[in-house]
Amino acid sequence: MSTPPPPGPQGQYPQGPYAPQRGHPPAPYPRLAPVNGLAIAAFVLGVLCFVPAVGLVLGLIALARIRKRGERGKGFAVAGCVLSSVGLALWTLTLATGAAADFWDGFRDAARGEDTAYTLEKGQCFTTPGGSLQGVTYDVDEVPCTQEHDGEVFAAFDLPDGSYPGDTEITRAADDRCYALQDAYAMDRWALPADVDVYYLTPTSASWRTGDREITCLFGNTDERDTLTGSLRNDGVRLDPDQHTYLLAEGHLNRAMDEVPAAEAVEEDFAGYRVWAGQVSEALREEVAMLDGHGWPAGARRPVAELTEDLRAAQREWGLAAKATDLDTYFEHYGKGYDLVVADSTVTARKALGLATTQPDYEGGGDGGGDDPGVEV
Repeated sequence: MSTPPPPGPQGQYPQGPYAPQRGHPPAPYPRLAPVNGLAIAAFVLGVLCFVPAVGLVLGLIALARIRKRGERGKGFAVAGCVLSSVGLALWTLTLATGAAADFWDGFRDAARGEDTAYTLEKGQCFTTPGGSLQGVTYDVDEVPCTQEHDGEVFAAFDLPDGSYPGDTEITRAADDRCYALQDAYAMDRWALPADVDVYYLTPTSASWRTGDREITCLFGNTDERDTLTGSLRNDGVRLDPDQHTYLLAEGHLNRAMDEVPAAEAVEEDFAGYRVWAGQVSEALREEVAMLDGHGWPAGARRPVAELTEDLRAAQREWGLAAKATDLDTYFEHYGKGYDLVVADSTVTARKALGLATTQPDYEGGGDGGGDDPGVEV
């Protein structure tokens, strides 16, 4: 191991062959002009085509600053302008030809491999991350309907193309259509639990711009703390021919009952209630015709015959209520007609056919909807 030599004068080690020499400092390298940042940004936006209009504007600003300040980056700025112009033209063509909607459909098809609000189909049950059917959601977890779940899809439909109609109009369309479509999936309203109501998944303004037009109708529990268990599906697929015919006939009355005027008191809209009574009378006529025209099994023949007798009498009373010229006469016939509609003969006939026997509350009328049973997706 060698020992370094002692320090030289002034405590410095002797200079070796690679020590810098004293004298004039070496001349610095010549400085280059800085690259304009807007030029780079314009180029990046032009390549990505996210917001081509912004890329074009940034590129033009960059060219002006480069000429004024002597900065570098002209090539980036020019390329950004060219690429952004091409991207802007492509975006315009896409919107004009409806290719954006095709892209959205492709996206939704590609998403079939994962559970999202866009992949839900009729008959599927699902849970949401927060267990709520209010607000905005995207991720859902499809589960078997035999397990606990937050919602069950019973229908879906598309809104017409055009500009975004607004939250109020979308909610109105969902409310009208979903309540009208529920009977095709759950034909027996008597079988629906009292704490179940209709909800829907609707487009947001953001998803609308990408072509989303679908409204998904579903059943959910009115108490967010509770979940559903078991499917509510009750249609021709799961009913025997006799049950199916009976529920088709009863559907005439259900839909007429839904048309009860908005005014809570008959005095507030006497004319409207008279029209409604006429609609109920006509619905009862159609129901009786269907029940009379079907060949019922031996065990249900007599109960159904007794029911049709009550319904004929109810039809006459509702018809007289529709022709009433004063409130007292209206209430007299309305009361008799209503009592016949909810008579025990309906329960007896249903029991003979193996259907639910717990009566719903017809007096509630309307569609039973909540304030805003909607979820945006």
